[in-house]
Amino acid sequence: MIICPQKSCAFEKNKKVVIAYVTSWSSVIPDPTYLTHINYAFGHVNDSFDGVRIDNEARLQSIIALKKKHPHLKVLLSIGGWGSGRFSEMAADVVNRKKFAADCARVVKVFKLDGIDIDWEYPTNPSAGISATESDTENYTLLMRDIRKAIGRKKLLTLASVSSGQYIAFDQIKNDVDFVNIMTYDSGNPPYHHASLHRSPLSGRTTCAEAVKAHIAGGMPAEKLVLGIPFYGRGNKTDIKDFIDYKDLLNLQGFEQKWDDEAKAHYLVNAEGTLILTFETPKSISLKCDYVHEQGLLGAMYWEYAGDTEAGVLRDAVYKGIIR
Repeated sequence: MIICPQKSCAFEKNKKVVIAYVTSWSSVIPDPTYLTHINYAFGHVNDSFDGVRIDNEARLQSIIALKKKHPHLKVLLSIGGWGSGRFSEMAADVVNRKKFAADCARVVKVFKLDGIDIDWEYPTNPSAGISATESDTENYTLLMRDIRKAIGRKKLLTLASVSSGQYIAFDQIKNDVDFVNIMTYDSGNPPYHHASLHRSPLSGRTTCAEAVKAHIAGGMPAEKLVLGIPFYGRGNKTDIKDFIDYKDLLNLQGFEQKWDDEAKAHYLVNAEGTLILTFETPKSISLKCDYVHEQGLLGAMYWEYAGDTEAGVLRDAVYKGIIR
């Protein structure tokens, strides 16, 4: 008889997913009892546009080793990230694209991975300082089909998607991918929220609920959507730096915390009453997890594991909210 940890058994019963992005540049070893999947960030398209280059392979090996004691855990290599280029050139060339897909299969086999997560930010859009062409969306579809064929149906193929739902033809790839991790954050900077659940006067360009609707409208089934949660805040760059991990923002002094009940989001204001920091809390995360269940979504993911407190205040909130 196999005895599994209580949380692992709960995951099996619930069938929802809880995914953490774990970075190559951090040193924290994640606790798999709070997770179903780890996306290791990052791999990249190599310099010759026909294969995969992995950051800090030794760290990836240490993450994969967690599976020995936690057999429920799935580990994927996330390829891409902000500013990670050569996707456009690779995907546009049929030979390089198929070689890249074959190398994804090689990496999966060699490292004993459970799959590949593609994080091309973003097809057709050069805002991350990488190459982009109008044909990227079509070539993205071809790329996902080639990777699926190369790695087979028993391995996972997932992707990270911008909250607006732009740039990717979801109706064309829905049968090739297992699920989509929606990056429902970075949708605004102070004096606006960057990851509000619902629309309020303080919401940024989009909200979590609007992002989900955009992906469903684009053709991706709700049951293949995973809601993203940031383990960091966005500051106004004067009172507070632009990017600050949750574990660090707890030490901020001299500001007042407020709750936007329309957006379901916490924020800090300065002496003038201006919103200067937008961030998540266990309360806002709990409400997002309720939304995941209400809408029939697959689960939640977060960027990134090391942003949490040592005690795991936020990851505990995600776990309790998703795995009921």
